[in-house]
This record gives sequence, structure tokens and C-alpha cells, in this order.
Amino acid sequence: AGDARVLSGALRKGFGKADLLRALDELAQSAGSESIGLILGPGFEDSPKVIGELAKRYRLLGCAAESVARANDPKAFFALLADLGIEHPSTVFEPPQDTAAGWLTKRAGACGGRHIRRFRRGTPARATLHRYFQKEVEGEAISALAITGASGTAFAFTRSWSAPRGREPYRFGGIVSAEELDPDLEARLIDACLALINPLELIGLVSFDFIVAGGGALLLEVNPRPGASLDVLDDAGGTLLKAHISACRGEDAVEILARQWRPKPHACAYLYADNGAVEVGNMDWPGWVSDVPPAGQCIENGDPIATVHAEADTAELAKATCAKRLEKLAGVVYGSQNGQDN
Repeated sequence: AGDARVLSGALRKGFGKADLLRALDELAQSAGSESIGLILGPGFEDSPKVIGELAKRYRLLGCAAESVARANDPKAFFALLADLGIEHPSTVFEPPQDTAAGWLTKRAGACGGRHIRRFRRGTPARATLHRYFQKEVEGEAISALAITGASGTAFAFTRSWSAPRGREPYRFGGIVSAEELDPDLEARLIDACLALINPLELIGLVSFDFIVAGGGALLLEVNPRPGASLDVLDDAGGTLLKAHISACRGEDAVEILARQWRPKPHACAYLYADNGAVEVGNMDWPGWVSDVPPAGQCIENGDPIATVHAEADTAELAKATCAKRLEKLAGVVYGSQNGQDN
């Protein structure tokens, strides 16, 4: 990035409106040209009012605050799925009595998987505030990334995995671009996604997260903004991001994809500070690392340090290479803290 601002505490507490607006105003003033708009990533799921305030100051290139609110209101969202006949895990809004059945508790408006817990009998009432409860289903996590606009809708798919740790069984681990899916499964995923575009008033890049098990596909959530899928599905020219901007401007995004989009099999994964809190040294980061912290920053135990990437001839090889790089980078980061050469 040409310029950036770090908002202290945003990772754990979310964005504070005043600090966020101040940072954005500073960036807009320091830019060499007029901004074309504002694209929001993760972190705003529980803050539709903040999105509304941002839309008053900047041209929002993405879903409106109302769409984000509907997609992240569990009662409204799962009622909509039921009305449309879209399969999803059993979901309730009061602590379930049958804890032997295997329930998860999820925080409304959260992202990233770290908020997901296994529900246990005797959980204090305060720990269930602003949460809903969903039957745990074991299966393969597959996401559909849609780009939708006036010219139509196009889809690509990813597979993701978790990096469980302690009380966080579904902490995000990584994601890889999916190669050919079973045609029947792909068609069912697309049908479910298309059924939601108009009711939720979706536009631009949107991801739909499914769990696939026993031949069925259950929809877990809709993320009405660009997310982790963009990291592995975009190409070197940023064609997906260009198409997103075009879709949000009412232009032909599908034509841009057909003419320009040439992605390679790509995987990315988070490196977490799972070996203890670490102070980042003055490192020469490899070219396959992004989201790097500045030298001297202390990463708390269990928090993400950086994102590791790998491209290869196949998705399977990209994922395997990513895993090797994670291990290598962890040694470098912790070795740097201990005074070893990197």
C-alpha cells in the first residue's frame, strides 16, 4: 500500500467510528489524486451504523449498510433461508437443552472463526449474550465467491481449513482455490447463492460459506464484502478487484472477467503466534508473505502474525507448499526474537 494507518485495538475490539473516520480522512488528504471510492473488508459485520456513516463521506464500493445488517442478523437471515428452502444447519437462539447433540455457539456479526465455541452445559448466561446456537456438522468447508452486478453473476470456489487452538476449534487456518467441483454440487451451490442476491440486495464481491457433508450442502453464512477468497482467486493483475469496482459502478464486470481474469492455483494461510507472544524483529520478509507487522510490534499469544502464500501447478501442491512455508516462517520469526540470524 502507498499509505496506511494502524488502528490500535481494532483486532480485538472492532473499529471505533471516530478513529476510523479520522484515519480515512487523513488518507484521503494525503492521496495524490481523488479517491474513486471505499472498499470495506472484514471487521464491519457488526457495525452497519458505521458503514452508514462512511457512506455519507465516501462512495461505497460494495454492499450497503442495510445489506450487511440483514446478512448478519441471525434471526432474519436463517428465517430467510427457511423461506427460500435453502438448506442450513439447525439453528436456535436460546441455549439448547440437548447438549449431547453437539452444538456450537457463534457470536452474531463476527468473522474469522475465533468467536466459534462448542456449547457446554452450564455455560454462564453472560457468555451466551449476542450469540446463537447451531448444530455442529462435520464436513468440507467450501465457499462460493460471487461477483454480481447489472451484467450478471459469476462464481469461483475455494476450500478452507481451520487451525484449532484451545477453545477455538474453528479458528481460520487457510484457504485454497478449488479446482473442478462435482457438477451437481456446483449447480446446487450456485442456485442457493443466486436465490439470495436480490433479497439481500448484494453487489460486487460476496462470499457464501457452506459445509458439504454426505452429499448435502448446508449454507452457514453470507459475507457481503471481499474476503479471504480474494487473496487466492485474484490474478497478478488484480482483475477480480477491478471487476468488483466495475460491478459497484454499474459497469460490465462479467465481461472484464471473461477477457482478463487468469488466476493460478493459490493457497494462503495465517501464521499465528502459537509458540507464545513474540516481538517482531527487523526482518527481511520473503516475497510470499503479506500483512506483515512493523519491527518492534508485540504479537500476543495466539494472534495472527502474517499471511503466507503459495502458487503452484495444482491446488493440492499450493496448499502443501503453503504449509512448508508456514513452518519455515515460524522458525524465522521466533528465531529473530531469540537473536538468531534469519
